[in-house]
Amino acid sequence: MPCLQKGKVYDTASPALIVRVSAQAPLSAKVYELQKLRCNLCGQVFTAKAPEALGDEKYDSASGAMIALLKYGSGLPFNRLAQLQASLEVPLPASTQWEIVESVADKIYPVYRELIRKAAQGDVIHNDDTVMKILDRMNLPDEDRTGRSGMFTSGFMSIAHDTRIALFVTGHNHAGENMADILAKRSGALGPPIQMCDGLSRNIPKDFKVILANCLTHARRRFVEEQISFPKECEYVLKKLEKVYENDAHTKQKHMSPEQRLKYHQERSLPLMEDLKVWLAAQMDDKKTEPNSGLGQAISYMLKHFKELTLFLRVPKAPLDNNICEQTLKKAILHRKNSLFYKTCHGAYIGDLFMSLIHTCNLCNANPFEYLKTLQEHSSLVIKNPKKWMPWNFQEMICSEAAESNQILKI
Repeated sequence: MPCLQKGKVYDTASPALIVRVSAQAPLSAKVYELQKLRCNLCGQVFTAKAPEALGDEKYDSASGAMIALLKYGSGLPFNRLAQLQASLEVPLPASTQWEIVESVADKIYPVYRELIRKAAQGDVIHNDDTVMKILDRMNLPDEDRTGRSGMFTSGFMSIAHDTRIALFVTGHNHAGENMADILAKRSGALGPPIQMCDGLSRNIPKDFKVILANCLTHARRRFVEEQISFPKECEYVLKKLEKVYENDAHTKQKHMSPEQRLKYHQERSLPLMEDLKVWLAAQMDDKKTEPNSGLGQAISYMLKHFKELTLFLRVPKAPLDNNICEQTLKKAILHRKNSLFYKTCHGAYIGDLFMSLIHTCNLCNANPFEYLKTLQEHSSLVIKNPKKWMPWNFQEMICSEAAESNQILKI
């Protein structure tokens, strides 16, 4: 509408937006009809040539990336996706989906191995377990059993500087045993990493030295569970821990360095934790709390692991809790909730591979769909040098490849 005052108009920095949303099947298909001519004398049939750009592959790289992302990133089982595709008249059986993701994994597995090697170099490594089922390892005859019968998915979060790496490992081993396998790939020039886990002994690697930290949230949760029965005592503990977490939030808000954060906690949080330790010990020594009660067990747990629970007061970069690893394990829990199990150990390996890559992409603010698609399109280069095709640097390789192509065209 023209201005009635006849003034000048200027372009604004933010244009008006209109959004129209449409929908399509997760995997769409194009059908090409090629004309066929038949000779009426000899009976020979002549078929028109397919377009040159069509290629020989029925399923392109985007198809493999989409199926893997839906299955291992969003928890959509193969059978449900098959039903959805069939209802949209683009059939894609569950068996075909498995063949596709297995083929994709064969092309990109060096990146997963490199991801494990990179994770072993982390400054801080979080780990934890959740139960998982692998059908072909269940109900085995006694003569075929080796070791424990339980099965787990171990989740790891490795932090080195600003890079975060998520790893998943599924099998009979506990998190501590799987962490020992990872630390076997750690450079000898590096010192022991900070390990964050809960108080279970099975989370600690036996053959490698670590700087052990325990999860303060696990200790806090025990008091939360007893708050109804012991409101006064639990409120005292929770108020102290609340102030400690407020201090840690302040260090993050101010973007403090690890050394500045340590100094701040020593000034503000150390007195709080010392007072708390004295109070906890008095509850048990003065027999104010029954040791076998829920509150007594919560106090005993905190006193037993107090040194590991307060590592953040002595060591830079030491975290307060293991929440980030528990959030990571939700990927595996989502798969368990929707798909219930893995059929074979090989299927579990494929799941670990894709979940590790997808979740690491999310942590690095990389697009996991584009990443999986790119790895397939450059699989020959990925196999030769997987270090250059990690979630945090693959875009640089794409730009480098494009620049080299342009240079060749100019020549």
